[in-house]
Amino acid sequence: MKRLIAEFEEQSFTQIIFPHEKSDWVDYLDEAQDTFVNIINAIIKYQKCLVVCDNVEKVKSRFSKNENLYFVEYETNDTWARDCSVLCIEDEKNIKLLDFIFTGWGGKFEASKDNAMSNAIKKCYDKELLHVDLILEGGGVESNGVDTILTTSECMLNKNRNASLDKEQMTKKLQDEFGMSKILYLNHGYLAGDDTDSHVDTLARFIDEKSIMYVKCDDEKDEHFHELKLMEEELEALSREHDFKLIALPMSSACYFEDERLPATYANFLFVNGAVLVPTYGVKEDEEALEIFRKTFPSRDIVGINCFSLIKQHGSLHCVTMNFAAGVNITV
Repeated sequence: MKRLIAEFEEQSFTQIIFPHEKSDWVDYLDEAQDTFVNIINAIIKYQKCLVVCDNVEKVKSRFSKNENLYFVEYETNDTWARDCSVLCIEDEKNIKLLDFIFTGWGGKFEASKDNAMSNAIKKCYDKELLHVDLILEGGGVESNGVDTILTTSECMLNKNRNASLDKEQMTKKLQDEFGMSKILYLNHGYLAGDDTDSHVDTLARFIDEKSIMYVKCDDEKDEHFHELKLMEEELEALSREHDFKLIALPMSSACYFEDERLPATYANFLFVNGAVLVPTYGVKEDEEALEIFRKTFPSRDIVGINCFSLIKQHGSLHCVTMNFAAGVNITV
């Protein structure tokens, strides 16, 4: 049996890529680095964290010594660990690491160093690394850990990724690589300012085998209202067919930077062992979202982290991190 291990299952560590001067963060590097430090310090209270960085000694100096903190030196193009890191599958009780092709979300940005990262640092992992001839980003797939992958047609079937594959062929490829029999596509939902062609991790997330958290917009004047309403109707249909429970998250008030609306979303939360880290944006919906997480996860700590600096580069908390399943050990 093969399956894509779910994020809500036990983890070994989180991987993160630290911003540097040659990345797109350069115009507000200090602010971005401070946010990444906050995220890393939150993670290491619960589990190990592997930090990929261009200068280990320089980055290490920003942290107190901690047994949960590890570093590896590698210069990336950017810092979206979710989309250029490996994905953990279980195959006949063995964990394997799948290294997909990353093209900067369909060739929008230079990503050759990011694409080469996992192979370059594979010494950090004690599990087999398998290269997969398929363009795919981690933020584009959600697993329930059993038999279902949730994705979006706007991303997964976009001709800027795997132009030679139609829906039937892509579905078969996903089933083969992940071992999951059900590949469910959302055909609606987007966030203004998003570069990923509607990654599912900005819109709807599995929180257990049968429950999905999703972004709901109640403001009919908001540009997202129509599309998110259609997405909600799709999720409700899936809920009836597959017996899913749906939990709505509020749509964040509009956040802007240099007159551009930013993709602020509470769906971009992060599971760690014993906690859920929740992005906040300094808006009135922050506390409402946090309270929903507290009620939904009474046995986990709920930790809010201000991620406004991250959405300036069109991503958030989940986007800059990658979880590694229990059983994968760091070897640096």
